[in-house]
Amino acid sequence: MEVYLDLKAGIRGSIRVGEMLGAHTTWRVGGPADYFVEPAVIEDLQFVLRFTAERGLPLTVMGNGSNLLVSDAGLRGVVVRMGSGMDRVVLDGNVILAQGGVRLSRLLRTAWESGLGGLEFMAGIPASLGGAVVMNAGANGLCMGDRVEEVTMVDRSGTVQRRSAGELGFRYRWSNIQAGKEIVTAVALRCFPKDRDEIGREIERFLNRRRETQPLEQPSAGCVFKNPPGDSAGRLIEAAGGKGLRVGGAEVSYKHANFVLNTGGATARDIMELIRQVRQLVGDKFGIELGLEVNLMGDF
Repeated sequence: MEVYLDLKAGIRGSIRVGEMLGAHTTWRVGGPADYFVEPAVIEDLQFVLRFTAERGLPLTVMGNGSNLLVSDAGLRGVVVRMGSGMDRVVLDGNVILAQGGVRLSRLLRTAWESGLGGLEFMAGIPASLGGAVVMNAGANGLCMGDRVEEVTMVDRSGTVQRRSAGELGFRYRWSNIQAGKEIVTAVALRCFPKDRDEIGREIERFLNRRRETQPLEQPSAGCVFKNPPGDSAGRLIEAAGGKGLRVGGAEVSYKHANFVLNTGGATARDIMELIRQVRQLVGDKFGIELGLEVNLMGDF
């Protein structure tokens, strides 16, 4: 109770005890957080960072929960969700300045309505900006690192830092932010003028491709495994006989083998066991160890 009261006294945003994290992940699985904080302003985030460091409390930061597998046991300490309190967007010429909690869908709509191109590849990616930059999310031949100009972050002492794109080491599903402990609070994205009708047509083309090739009707975390160099994880899983493989309520999609679906009532344990089985199938058949694209959080 002391932690709750001290946190509540120090922030403008919300704090809840025992919040089930499955409500905040696209897989719809995950147990309770000891303390669940949604900051309203950057000062809230700085306070929580200093508070957890001083108290020796574990700290986890999440965005839209689109690439996370959270343990059924939940997460200890403080979980910070970057959401509606940290999602402002402003324009500066051809540059879009956005806070880390904004969803990519809203960011894309802002660019479209403003006649700014370059972000169409984001269409359909169910992520927040901060998380997408950290993992260098991408689709349709482009990724976040192609558009990032500068990133503002806060380190675990609450100190604000700024880094250019060249300092972030972007590569396939990677930035060096993953190796540190900084939290993305804002991003400058370099765009360019483009006809709004053309932007709209390209967005619709990308969305149609997703509808045709991906199982969007049931909860998932998107692609579970990274593509090995020169190959496709989905192709390997299908060729190894993994389509339709099932553990409890978790199932490898028949439509796209790199998707694991929550068909109803799946637990994180079900999904983790299915991931293990898929890895073993592909390893036994091709001698390839598939790397995870999703992040594991909590005790497995």
